[in-house]
Amino acid sequence: MSARAQLLQWALYLAERGWRVFPLQPDSKRPALHGFRSCPRTGACANGHRKPEQRATNDPEKIRRCWSCAPFNIGLATWPSRLVVIDLDLPKPVQTGRDIGVGRTGAEIFAARAEQEGGVPDTFTVTTPSGGQHLYFQAPAGIELRSTQDELGSLIDTRARTGYVVAPGSIIQEGAYELYDDTDPVDLPGWLVQALSPKPSTAISAPREIAPVKTSAYVAAALRDEAERVAAAKPGQQNRALYYAALALGRLVAGGAVGEEQVRAALHHAMSRLPDVRAHDPWTPEAIDATITSGLRGSAHRPRYLGTRPKRGAA
Repeated sequence: MSARAQLLQWALYLAERGWRVFPLQPDSKRPALHGFRSCPRTGACANGHRKPEQRATNDPEKIRRCWSCAPFNIGLATWPSRLVVIDLDLPKPVQTGRDIGVGRTGAEIFAARAEQEGGVPDTFTVTTPSGGQHLYFQAPAGIELRSTQDELGSLIDTRARTGYVVAPGSIIQEGAYELYDDTDPVDLPGWLVQALSPKPSTAISAPREIAPVKTSAYVAAALRDEAERVAAAKPGQQNRALYYAALALGRLVAGGAVGEEQVRAALHHAMSRLPDVRAHDPWTPEAIDATITSGLRGSAHRPRYLGTRPKRGAA
């Protein structure tokens, strides 16, 4: 059987489970679909650019048409598939740190924590070319979990919302992603749900002495537009985009057109929509708040008033 036929069979197998897949470049972990900047705004993207995870499908006919073109590797969109995948890696030769320095792998670090928390049952498992593992779990209902890096421990990442994993059957230069345990994915254990659930930042959760402000159509559009710019920012430009969004919206906050809490919530949500969490972009709630605060302070002396401007000296 040719490599293309084998990859097609794997893609169909995953689709039969109800999971959504999309093509990765042959011998690669990178999506084969176009990116934001090269989006033609036609076809599936006629109403705006759709990321590969949004275009993922479990339609067997679409999968056959796609994989008939080339031996594409397989990307599995986790959240559309209602999955959370725990990625357990091995230390790289250049890495140092408390956990890595003693030679422990991601699987060992995870097992030690799981033992303290009540364990983890057997579940669908894939081995990676590096010697790591992907543990597949059913996503919990009613909770949105984002992708994370090292939050559960060194060498432990998660893929959930806005994330994807390289699926079994895929082959890269280092080797193949192989199915190790085809047990149906079990529900994500409660301790992992708790550990991965979004934590509201102090800036959002703390009470504030801010008068309630009714959001006008103009303000709603401004919040939406700035949030979209942040969510579309490329790696290396994200902090700058967040700062300038806070700077622009800060003028409306200073003018009383919108509450600071509303701006912070909108920008936090925009940051949660960024693609995979990256080592050089460690967006914790505290880091996001610090940048937003900087932007709000920068525009505090330049209020933008909507409607009647307050008179000088008014109480």
